[in-house]
Amino acid sequence: MKILCIDIGTGTQDILLFDSTTEIENCLQLIMPSPTVLVANQIRAATQRGETVLLTGSIMGGGPNSWAAEAHIRAGLPIYATRDAALSFNDELDKVEASGIRVVSDDEAKKINAARVEMRDVDLEAIQRAFEAFGVALEFDALAVAVFDHGNAPPGVSDRIFRFEFLAERIRATGKLSGFAFMRDDIPERLTRMYAVANSVNADAPLMVMDTAPAAVRGAMDDDVVAGHKNAIVANLGNFHALAFRFTDGKITGVFEHHSGELKPAQLENFLRELANGTLTNEAVFDSQGHGAVIFDARAQDLNFLAVTGPRRSMLLHSKLKPYFAVPYGAMMQAGNFGLLHAYADLNPNARDEIENALAKSRVVA
Repeated sequence: MKILCIDIGTGTQDILLFDSTTEIENCLQLIMPSPTVLVANQIRAATQRGETVLLTGSIMGGGPNSWAAEAHIRAGLPIYATRDAALSFNDELDKVEASGIRVVSDDEAKKINAARVEMRDVDLEAIQRAFEAFGVALEFDALAVAVFDHGNAPPGVSDRIFRFEFLAERIRATGKLSGFAFMRDDIPERLTRMYAVANSVNADAPLMVMDTAPAAVRGAMDDDVVAGHKNAIVANLGNFHALAFRFTDGKITGVFEHHSGELKPAQLENFLRELANGTLTNEAVFDSQGHGAVIFDARAQDLNFLAVTGPRRSMLLHSKLKPYFAVPYGAMMQAGNFGLLHAYADLNPNARDEIENALAKSRVVA
């Protein structure tokens, strides 16, 4: 069985072509610029040329593309976006217009003379070309994609609150990290970015989408050292978001999510201690520009083991908490894709044994 896994972050898109007949260490991997970085580069190039920009395509991740669009507007240059592309910046289109981006219909877009930039999270054609450059035909039996999705918050409702309430809801409903994964036909309507991925991928193979941070945490748990600790905090420090789960006897008993750029190392350490103690409040995280926190079991837990993954893990490099930097299968940046594989196995019982057995061959602690 071959599964193409794509973990899409703010800085990079991490790609793994899983093959159950091959050792996981020998499965083909790519770490490439994220789609939002690629779009930002195209916008910046148009800014340097003094050109008008037209954004087309679908909802995708933000960050670098938003900053590039803002810089284009500050340079006094026009920027247009079709409705779906504009939703990448804000679910409320009047706020997109207020930022300086003019939202146009598809018919209007056809008449605009501008540098056209397509917005999308998954570009299978580009990945195929990359593999073909090394003589590899990109063939897969299933596709698994991880993206961060705030969800389509109702007008006047905070994106941060809306997302975190959904995180808590999924944990209460499933108790599993795979509760953040959905097959194509089961994606909740509120998760518009995941919907956009499903609608933009032209592939006949089964498709699963999952939230990025839970995928990375699940993948980190395949590190043999992490797997040996049932009572632990496992944190993913991404380029844009930081999320930490508390596990007690292997069960999720608490979680918080914040913005990596808003956190100072000492503040992050304090939140992690309070998560372990069961004293961390939603208000403390939200009021410091984070998303929120929830404790499902308020009993204090010793912070004897903290595992960290993600491209911003250096935030805790010299921490007094003495974190362990997880390296599942020797590839930290692929942690999200390993988590995707476990989630796909969880959601597809017919494929479970083949996937799990292939992964277990490279683990000491199963």
